Amino acid sequence: MDEATEALRKARRIAVVGLDSRTERTAYRIASYLKEHGYTIVPVHRGRFPADEVLGETAYESLRDVPGHIDLVDVFVRSSETDPVIDDAIAVGAGAVWLQVGITNDEGLERARRSGLIATQDRCAMVVHRDEIAAA
Repeated sequence: MDEATEALRKARRIAVVGLDSRTERTAYRIASYLKEHGYTIVPVHRGRFPADEVLGETAYESLRDVPGHIDLVDVFVRSSETDPVIDDAIAVGAGAVWLQVGITNDEGLERARRSGLIATQDRCAMVVHRDEIAAA
């Protein structure tokens, strides 16, 4: 098991950046799956579709607004928009940054790793959980 998969296995509290109340969105489907499998989900979304609550959890505009420790930051924003998210994850002392399928930022993830975070990109947390953690 690689270190990102291990970070997901050990995580209890996952901030999902880009999660809003639109149920047809991939972020919503994956966050729902993770919540159903025992993770606490923290919705983080700024932009056109703000919500006070998503999946029964208080939503925040920024990782910096989230009280308490974040084990893993699951990112659903365009690759070009990930630098501020990665910087916020570093600033709040998150344990890991996970960029979902199709989202990449080599330099940002290297910056995260230099700051002590576990970091991965272009991978689906739901698929990894289903195929490597839940199946074990």
